[in-house]
Amino acid sequence: MSKPIKVMIVDDSALVRQVVSQALAREPGIEVIATAGDPVFAIGKMKADWPDVLIVDIEMPRMDGISFLRKIMSERPTPVIICSSLAESGAQATFDAMAAGAVSIITKPKAGLKSFLEDASNDIVQAVRAAARANLRALPRGQASGVAVNGLNRPKLTADAMLSATAPSAMARTTDQLIAIGTSTGGTQALEAVLTRLPSTCLGIVIVQHMPEKFTAMFAERLNSLCAIEVREARNGDRVMPGRALIAPGGRHMMLKRSGAQYHVEVIDGPLVNRHKPSVDVLFRSVAKFAGANALGVIMTGMGDDGARGLKEMHDAGAKTIAQDEATCVVFGMPMEAIKQGGVDQVLPIGQIPDAMIAYTRKAG
Repeated sequence: MSKPIKVMIVDDSALVRQVVSQALAREPGIEVIATAGDPVFAIGKMKADWPDVLIVDIEMPRMDGISFLRKIMSERPTPVIICSSLAESGAQATFDAMAAGAVSIITKPKAGLKSFLEDASNDIVQAVRAAARANLRALPRGQASGVAVNGLNRPKLTADAMLSATAPSAMARTTDQLIAIGTSTGGTQALEAVLTRLPSTCLGIVIVQHMPEKFTAMFAERLNSLCAIEVREARNGDRVMPGRALIAPGGRHMMLKRSGAQYHVEVIDGPLVNRHKPSVDVLFRSVAKFAGANALGVIMTGMGDDGARGLKEMHDAGAKTIAQDEATCVVFGMPMEAIKQGGVDQVLPIGQIPDAMIAYTRKAG
């Protein structure tokens, strides 16, 4: 039998420690080895038995969760799930957690905490199992890891909730072509590695990265300062054009639309799809429907399966498709599911994806 996943919970709330411990204790293959009311107490316990996964609050006495996360990642990198109410309202706290190396973030409410944690127990379990599989070697020290923001206590809807899966309506070819990218955990680092290597002449790009609301604008601004292409948070009606990358805003879906031979994006509200908003499947389905063979689809590191069905739909509509390989993914979930569904033409390490995008751009020109 495989060894159980050893989990430590670090939270100054006795209620959180109790409820989360009980939820995890019911799961086969997971063992809560310790809980601690603050990071200093946790460090002492960790010297005796180091956990495979840590669940950590942000606001705690003696040392805050972000400082604790940075200490852990610098000394002995370990998958950390941030579970905090600050992640819901404070974009800066979320950014700091991602930059420090958190593999996942769960937002908890300030009221109704006990019922929330009980209802969200399945999502917490899934986050722990995914975190235990995270490939931290693929994450350069000091780089942001990306985040899978869990759609807690929600039904798992498909892209049908936003857009019907009717036959593609795209013309066989247009002068405008584009690249669609979907990513989640590990994605901020992966997107930086890819977008910073693209020339200003690259095809227009549309991106869904699972992120909390308010964070995407900050992330886009940072990338824009590093890249030759323009990178910005998408606004409703923005045109997809060469030299521009549009990132779906956190808390909104983004879909491709076409007017004549030109493409633009629609940014709208809606239900969570695959427990995410924005959803990669929603974007990819719209690309399959309105761009068809005029697009390149790229799915990169991330937990879960969001984007796998959509990439298959793009592939079936004539688009070229790429998945990031397992060795360079922080979490291989999304690319692995896309490969299983038969929607991937090429599997490439992260270092080769920019060249493939440039080659596609040259061919499109």
